[in-house]
Amino acid sequence: MVKYYTRACNFYFGNQAIKLIHQKRALPLCGNMQIAFGNLELIQRKNKRIKKKTIDIRDIKKLRILEQKIIKRNLKKITSKKRNFLKGVNFSKPSVMGILNLTPDSFSDGGKFNKKNKSFKQISNMIKSGATIIDVGGESTRPGSKTIKPSIEWKRIEFVIKNFKKKYKSTCLSIDTRKSDIMTKSLKYGVNLINDVSAFTFDQNSNKFLNKYNVPKVLHHMQGSPNNMQKNPNYKNVLLDIYDFFEKNINKIKDKNIILDPGIGFGKNLKHNLTLISNISLFHSLGFPILVGTSRKRFIGQVSGKYDSVSRIGGTLASVLFLLSQGVQIFRVHDVKEIKQGILVFDKILQKK
Repeated sequence: MVKYYTRACNFYFGNQAIKLIHQKRALPLCGNMQIAFGNLELIQRKNKRIKKKTIDIRDIKKLRILEQKIIKRNLKKITSKKRNFLKGVNFSKPSVMGILNLTPDSFSDGGKFNKKNKSFKQISNMIKSGATIIDVGGESTRPGSKTIKPSIEWKRIEFVIKNFKKKYKSTCLSIDTRKSDIMTKSLKYGVNLINDVSAFTFDQNSNKFLNKYNVPKVLHHMQGSPNNMQKNPNYKNVLLDIYDFFEKNINKIKDKNIILDPGIGFGKNLKHNLTLISNISLFHSLGFPILVGTSRKRFIGQVSGKYDSVSRIGGTLASVLFLLSQGVQIFRVHDVKEIKQGILVFDKILQKK
């Protein structure tokens, strides 16, 4: 069986993008006239054989009828403006998701914000620094971490979840959990987004939860579990395998209030991570907003070698800005102010082109 994939490429920005769109030499990405693309990469996979070719959008009519149909179907998803189904978030603009780990063992900030006053001070700082989403987690999913009981996880996050909306009504609250019991409890206190790194496969009751509640959710890819995911991760083709994973799981979700996250560092080696980041625009052809978390991840240290640092802000910002240029909508980060500053400056430069 032959399967085709369509990736937007050769991007233009700002005034140049608008000009080329009007000249019909480029198309808008996700309905945004400030980012346009003039080429498509058509990928063909048959078993282990993969063929690629890049075409100008004006040459689509020269392709075989089958290829034309596939491209036109995908182009509709690539170019369409995303529906704003998440509270306080406009998918036409880049958004920053601030990370609040209420765990003793997260890989970079475990134990820093566990006390009640420190947790809300950090939330306030992140919102003032430009975060439109706060992602709260009570269980570490770093490589090698072990599962904890729902009661322990809830105890860690209970105070923040119960009191968040009393102080920050207009800010999107996301819960980072794999457990349906935690998801259900959190909804009672106004949680707006469910971010489950297992793509709702860890807990056998997650399907019941998804069918009962039409809450927005992150469809996150992870190979294996946090305990074993970095033990020789293997793919036939990491980019296309994850695309297929998304496609399969999207069809299982009725409400389609979905954000896609390819899961950088979750069951991927350095080559896998770099391949996903550099080809991230493929996922636009699925028609949903994209979230990526590269903040302080191991691949930054692997690339930078002796120039690695504890906070890895430089590497995080470099990856965020590249992903921004590819139309990614949400960035999950620890250092909100620095990343927000970088996004604003980079975006302003692109607009002037």
